[in-house]
Amino acid sequence: MTLLQPDILRGNQESKGDRTIDMVWIPDGTFHMGSDHHYPEEAPAHSVSVDGFWIDRAPVTNRQFARFVIATGYKTTAEIPPDPEHYPGGLPRMLYAGSLVFERPHSTYDLRDWSRWWTFMKAANWRHPYGPRSDINSLNDHPVVHMSYADVLAYARWAGKDLPTEAEWEFAARGGLDGAEFAWGDELMPGGVHRANIWQGEFPLRNLRQDGYERSSPVTAFPPNGYGIYDMIGNVWEWTADWYVPKHEVDTAKPCCIPSNPRGGRLEESYDPREPDVKIPRKVIKGGSHLCAPNYCQRYRPAARHAEAIDTSTSHLGFRCVLRIPAAR
Repeated sequence: MTLLQPDILRGNQESKGDRTIDMVWIPDGTFHMGSDHHYPEEAPAHSVSVDGFWIDRAPVTNRQFARFVIATGYKTTAEIPPDPEHYPGGLPRMLYAGSLVFERPHSTYDLRDWSRWWTFMKAANWRHPYGPRSDINSLNDHPVVHMSYADVLAYARWAGKDLPTEAEWEFAARGGLDGAEFAWGDELMPGGVHRANIWQGEFPLRNLRQDGYERSSPVTAFPPNGYGIYDMIGNVWEWTADWYVPKHEVDTAKPCCIPSNPRGGRLEESYDPREPDVKIPRKVIKGGSHLCAPNYCQRYRPAARHAEAIDTSTSHLGFRCVLRIPAAR
């Protein structure tokens, strides 16, 4: 696991005014978090209140992350060969710097076997999102990807910000539409118009690109939600600060009491029970991505959630930041 580099921890000492540029103020409120009608990890739906906070208007882009790297010299997890001590039993020839890249298979497979379309690719990282021969020269305004949790936390601390809790993220994603299916209402394509970058067609074989994009898209390519925030749904998944547990932890013995600013479970509860010998904790990621399709991973909704190991980075995972200071009056 990558540790934060010392020069990152000091931050960049930006002023309050500078930090809130390109951010949106979300006033405090109460909403229904989760869903009882989709994947089991989204249940139970329950009322939650959050204090007001600032959130980035869009995911952090390649342009923004490049500024951070130029200022600090930071190297991401995907750019550093894994430490063999963290991967006992791993073959030395397999311990190289890289990241997971989506590659469309040529024939139909069991949709439960994600290894058929994900490849741990040598030299894949934020500068080379689809492998060593790719670059970001034309992707400045696309979300930065191949981010581990250490990477996004390093950027947030440098910027003098933080990562959103799951509750903060979901409240902001709903855009004031409490209980709606999507961030823009209850129809996936209102008026036949695409509102987010997701997969059209049969995943993982055929993407019809009816929304105009095969992979990621510029962060303002689709309309913002009711709070004026872009790309909360689709395009890339986004990290949150909360440890993952397989369902929302709600105290049903106290129906009178609405949780305020809730956090996820404990670190030790976040390990993947399917791999009892692998003690890598997992965080909640939100929002779905351009790989979510009607026939696979229908997680292009505010209530949707998924687990991600903190040392893992992929070609469809990015982030945005929050700032918990009062709005100017």
